[in-house]
Amino acid sequence: MSIKLLMNWDIRPGQEQSYFDFVMKTFAPGMIKLGLQPTEAWYTLFGDAPQILTGGVTDSVDKMREILDSPEWEVLKQDLLRYVTNFQSRVVPATGRFQCREPSKRAGGPWSFRVRLDRSSQVALG
Repeated sequence: MSIKLLMNWDIRPGQEQSYFDFVMKTFAPGMIKLGLQPTEAWYTLFGDAPQILTGGVTDSVDKMREILDSPEWEVLKQDLLRYVTNFQSRVVPATGRFQCREPSKRAGGPWSFRVRLDRSSQVALG
């Protein structure tokens, strides 16, 4: 069974360029080297939600545990924390569909959304 690590965070103000350089040159390649295959990365342009939603999968719980318990993951995560705040993560069974953390309560209430793609690949929010 595939297992997914869900992560979200906000980029520290003034660190945007350094953050994106770090993610592209160090964080994503580091995840792959450890055996965590990135699945998606979402950037929130507006609204009261985490600025970045991202995830990665492994083929087993044991492999995910091995990665998250490794000193290499701890170093990678600590390096990420130089560029971000409000880091949260959660391990869940992978569904093969978009997954995110619990609904945000930043605005005093939960938010939710559904996305479906029609045949012309246009996004419809409902």
